[in-house]
Amino acid sequence: MVKRVREVMSKDPITIDPEAPIATAIAVMRDKGVRHLPVVDDAGRLLGVISDRDLRDAVFAPAFAEHLSLVARRRLRGLSATLEGLRVKDVMTWDAVTTKPEAALAQAAAVMFEGRFGSLPVVEKDELVGIITERDVLRALAETLPSVRGIDPDTYLW
Repeated sequence: MVKRVREVMSKDPITIDPEAPIATAIAVMRDKGVRHLPVVDDAGRLLGVISDRDLRDAVFAPAFAEHLSLVARRRLRGLSATLEGLRVKDVMTWDAVTTKPEAALAQAAAVMFEGRFGSLPVVEKDELVGIITERDVLRALAETLPSVRGIDPDTYLW
């Protein structure tokens, strides 16, 4: 039997507004223990995704200044001054690649692997209905392995 995305996706994902400050995105990710937030507009339409990687790139870019040319360092100083004013829409990935609930899990996993995506928003009739992450795919795989089924994941390596 072919496993479908709808069987392993996280339903009702935590979302964020594109106008939210990046500090809010960081806090939500930390508090909820997630690495990807679908970005939706007021009507609930998916605009894109913001990931922990997007946030790290925005926040830690100033730390790499010593490796940049003088001109690039000057530009970066200006960016650092406006870092507090950055919004989710300034650092998110627009037009995220999505999948549908009825897609085969293997197909979604292949798209994630090939595109180096940590997650795919799940969309049905232009509405965000879930998100599938690397963790969801790995959990589904682990459930098919008789040698680890039913074992506490925290004890796999011990």
